[in-house]
Amino acid sequence: MANSKRTLFLKRRMRVRNKLRAVNAGRMRLSVHRSNKNISVQLIDDVKGLTLASASTLEKDLGVVGQNNIEAAKKVGTAIAERAKAAGVDTAYFDRGGFLFHGKVKAVADAAREAGLKI
Repeated sequence: MANSKRTLFLKRRMRVRNKLRAVNAGRMRLSVHRSNKNISVQLIDDVKGLTLASASTLEKDLGVVGQNNIEAAKKVGTAIAERAKAAGVDTAYFDRGGFLFHGKVKAVADAAREAGLKI
């Protein structure tokens, strides 16, 4: 029986996360989720199990409510970098989840790097 798209996505997400946990122990995780309508990013401390900062296109103050394009991804990336610095975090590892590292996901990472977050 063939695997469904969702099953393959979940396997890919866990494979990426487990590899990153093995290599980057002790650093915060910058997790990205992309849906058809929105992009959201969280800065997570896996040791304590806490979300330290988050940013999403659902926030009205970013001015990109409901948009899911590269410009919106750049704004979200810049916002998460600023919030991470405010939380006292300057380095994190990028968890792309099961998404490919191109397009909107790459735009989030590049914008966060440009804003000063070391990924």
